[in-house]
Amino acid sequence: MDNSPLLTIITITFQAERFLDRTLKSVELALANVTDPAQVEYLIIDGGSTDGTLGIARQYSHFISRVVSEKDKGLYDAMNKGMRLASGQYLWFLNAGDEAFDQHTLQNLLNSFETGADVYYSDALMIRENGEEVGLRSRFTPHALPTKLRWQDFALGMKVCHQAFIAKKAIAPLYDDQNLSADIEWEITCLKRAGQVQFLSFVICRYLLGGLSVKNHRRSLIDRFRVLHKHFGLVPTLFNHLRIFWRGYWFAKRNGKYW
Repeated sequence: MDNSPLLTIITITFQAERFLDRTLKSVELALANVTDPAQVEYLIIDGGSTDGTLGIARQYSHFISRVVSEKDKGLYDAMNKGMRLASGQYLWFLNAGDEAFDQHTLQNLLNSFETGADVYYSDALMIRENGEEVGLRSRFTPHALPTKLRWQDFALGMKVCHQAFIAKKAIAPLYDDQNLSADIEWEITCLKRAGQVQFLSFVICRYLLGGLSVKNHRRSLIDRFRVLHKHFGLVPTLFNHLRIFWRGYWFAKRNGKYW
């Protein structure tokens, strides 16, 4: 009998004392409504924090399966470490400041796994650092969410929020830890390898705005170009980047800045 968990949640932290508590509280609340909590493994991969991050993690040791705290080469190096340690069939990255959407999220997610899809995805509710809700990503960014997702849908960028994208570990590649748009590459590769992709009708996460790619915007754009060039070719990627900038300009002009 296989006693391994169905889902591994991986939280990456570094000097995250401002935001980690909200993440762990949301998971604790959701776990309280799970019929079999043993189906969920929770890993914290920390980059050697010297603030109160680890102290906060200790307050939730009753459901955290493992905490690893050591220096790493950055976000994607830490995510690779989490993937290697994960024993769950599915992987969900929920980083410090992100939250499970509500108390029913985990049980709804575990129920969905009964279909055996390789990838599950959903919308994400965007929030600011002060907890203010911005709105659903599909409505407050140019990235409308399709109900039948294909890897080709990423021609114009990150179609699905990474925290709302759950994949089987068996099909998930390691991240390129030198690329700030490695999350796009990861999702595209998962979709290329997936036999079945399923849209979830419920929102699964609250996504904290202001991640690594926003803080290093120029390099992130260059790295995104490299990823899309690899998967779509040079000429289509050049043309699609004109579409990306034009679409973003008009969206922001009509709706205001959304990041």
